[in-house]
Amino acid sequence: MCSTPSADLPATTTTAWSVPERPALEGLEGRWAGTWRDAGTYTFRRPERRDQVFSIDTPPPTVSGSLHVGHVFSYTHTDLIARYQRMQGKQVFYPMGWDDNGLPTERRVQNYYGVRCDPAMPYDPDFTPPAKPDPKRQVAISRRNFIELCQELTQVDEQVFEDLWRRLGLSVDWSALYTTISDEAQRVAQLAFLRNLERGEAYMSEAPTMWDVTFQTAVAQAELEAREYPGNYYRVAFHSTDGPVFIETTRPELLPSVCALIAHPDDERYAHLFGTTVTSPVFGVEIPVLAHPAAEKDKGAGIAMCCTFGDLTDVVWWRELRLPTRVVLQRNGRLQADAPAWLVNPEPYAQLANKTTFSAREAMVGLLRASGDLDGDPRPTQRMANFYEKGDKPLEIVSTRQWYLSNGGRDAGLRTTLLARGEELEWVPDYMRHRYTNWVDGLNGDWLISRQRFFGVPFPVWYPLDAEGQPDHAHPIVADASALPVDPASQAAPGFEESQRGVPGGFVGDPDVMDTWATSSLTPQLACGWERDAALWNLTFPMDLAPQAHDIIRTWLFSRVVRAQLENHSLPWRRAAISGFVVDPDRKKMSKSKGNVVVPTEILDKFGADAVRWRAAMARPGLDSPFDETQMKVGRRLAMKILNASKFVLSIAAESSEAPQTTQIDQPVDLAMLAGLAQVVDRATAAFESFDYTSALEAAEKFFWTFCDDYLELVKERAYGAQGEAAAASARAALALALDVQLRLFAPFMPFVTEEVWSWWRAGSVHHAAWPLPSELPVGGDPALLEDVSAVLIGLRGAKSAAKVSMKTPLASVAVEGPADQIDRLRAVEDDLRAVGRIASAPDWVPGGVQLTVQAVVTSSQENA
Repeated sequence: MCSTPSADLPATTTTAWSVPERPALEGLEGRWAGTWRDAGTYTFRRPERRDQVFSIDTPPPTVSGSLHVGHVFSYTHTDLIARYQRMQGKQVFYPMGWDDNGLPTERRVQNYYGVRCDPAMPYDPDFTPPAKPDPKRQVAISRRNFIELCQELTQVDEQVFEDLWRRLGLSVDWSALYTTISDEAQRVAQLAFLRNLERGEAYMSEAPTMWDVTFQTAVAQAELEAREYPGNYYRVAFHSTDGPVFIETTRPELLPSVCALIAHPDDERYAHLFGTTVTSPVFGVEIPVLAHPAAEKDKGAGIAMCCTFGDLTDVVWWRELRLPTRVVLQRNGRLQADAPAWLVNPEPYAQLANKTTFSAREAMVGLLRASGDLDGDPRPTQRMANFYEKGDKPLEIVSTRQWYLSNGGRDAGLRTTLLARGEELEWVPDYMRHRYTNWVDGLNGDWLISRQRFFGVPFPVWYPLDAEGQPDHAHPIVADASALPVDPASQAAPGFEESQRGVPGGFVGDPDVMDTWATSSLTPQLACGWERDAALWNLTFPMDLAPQAHDIIRTWLFSRVVRAQLENHSLPWRRAAISGFVVDPDRKKMSKSKGNVVVPTEILDKFGADAVRWRAAMARPGLDSPFDETQMKVGRRLAMKILNASKFVLSIAAESSEAPQTTQIDQPVDLAMLAGLAQVVDRATAAFESFDYTSALEAAEKFFWTFCDDYLELVKERAYGAQGEAAAASARAALALALDVQLRLFAPFMPFVTEEVWSWWRAGSVHHAAWPLPSELPVGGDPALLEDVSAVLIGLRGAKSAAKVSMKTPLASVAVEGPADQIDRLRAVEDDLRAVGRIASAPDWVPGGVQLTVQAVVTSSQENA
């Protein structure tokens, strides 16, 4: 059954009051984090119906990386929503995951232990990493040994992350923790892949592939990052019967792989060459001259050489014009050792063989100079090149065999469906949907999901070997779903013995692993118990919220939409909430290379979790937020004020075993204050329902400071009995009720300080108390009265400040002039105003004027203000 707020200990229940003499923020985080852990405060308890649940697809952080303040902000934003929904009576399904497989983990393990993976090495069960790791002289170890080190280090990193998230006060259910490399995650990823394969959505293809020569792996479109890269334009002559045809290229080292010259069909300069051939310089290969609309007339010479493959345009030309494949660049970033068979003059190629692209470029330029085919000197330029987002060398394009998954890039029908899903999805803020739409519209191919790495989810596939020992990729052997997860590198294919691995007539396992996005794209299925726990699945999927940063809309968000559409024919969640970046004061993105990263533990140590969370909540959804450490001081001041103001209120309010009695509240200013608070509850609730946590905090905080600075001071004397017991009872009840409501308003933002104050006088946890309702507060008050009071108090304080006297200094006389309705309201609180202002005689109330003005005479100096 769904638990209601404070079902075990209702919000109205009180306990023996225990208010400390000197409240302090220090120590609250450790004490309450431990209490929440031991009590299972945030554990998901399965209710009866789906509408009693709020489920969150929490981003699993990459544990091999380091957290910065941007992570703290975005994860806090999710927690604000989770805590609000819990106080609304929902059972919040809020799991945490660790993204612990993939290239970042491999790189960290290599550097941390001083090792590198060599699949040809045998497994050493007694292997011990070097005592003094040297990243520049890494020890080669087997794939299995390498994976064991990956698992060992990720466990250490995961504990560090968990400790930080607990300290920050994230109300996740740690019993629902998952990792993307666990056996269950591998089972889910492999099962989904087999389903995709069976339906024809997953397929293998030999095709031009974006390739990172450093990490020796294929890279998907979503992982590309365009950066400027220095280079030169080289003006090179091809030869025709009419004379030289000059092209301009930044990649002369690819001349051995040229298969055509291409110009725009409307370019009159080259119209006479279309359909003819030219001869390539140095190597003497006959090359066709063709027309294609993608050629740019105003770029360089207006005619370009097409190589297989220099860039993505070459791929388009190669595919659409059905050009021959002449690949010379290998996966290791070097040109092949043997001269290609198509070269008419192969001898010069020896100067390029086995060289890197940089060295081959220099050698090719030397050959062109020698042959007289280089026209003039190279011209420096900055060209845009594609990089792997985690790499530092331009990507190359090589022909490889890879696994692909349909994503609408080549299927117009699926693309239309995915665009419709983007429209169906609710976005916070709404304009972020355009990033999704633009990405889907710009897809130029299916999703490449295989990677040539080691620490990842293996493809559950083997290939039979023919009589020559060559794999038959057209007839893969797939694992049975009941056997998952499997590792083809260490388990024999169904129907074979291990002794048949790698021998003619035997089998070989698929050597690749899935892209990390191909596994984390299934976080809703993994967290919600897909094909494992039907009851949990029905209660939590589709999920309610997908929080994330805007830079991974094209990767994580889109990939989850793809997988849910293919497998479940639905969205994976109802709403996406997008966080902006936290940038430095110059509005530059934080990064290690720039040296502007703020380490979370430093600000938590200095200001405390509640202050950091306050600052995070001030960053509105979707907007980048400049970070200024001094802003944390404001949050810490608020946290301290909550402690001290609560202690003061509870010292005035009489300890009672019952909740505040609203029937006792009858004084105009008490009713006015609570009416204003009811409006705040309305605004904060509406803001949270729109996932606008910032506006909810602003409304609560603005009222709180007015409550402390004006209302508390105004009614203090009356609460102590200066105007009789009935008037005192009204003040005390109003104070207690206002504190109760405001603690609940602040609870999502400042969980530690609100839990601390709640424990002084209430049983149970404030985080299981009901979110406040306006109906809890008495009706009949006029919120404008509190605004009028604030205006008068500003005038009285100003008079004393101008006179340079203490706020406790009496005033001989006061005159208040203003609109008649304001004056009438203020007359009702004359006694309270006289008490707080220490006014010797009754104020002079003067109806008239368009705005409220206050004149006061200070007793000590007789100065007017």
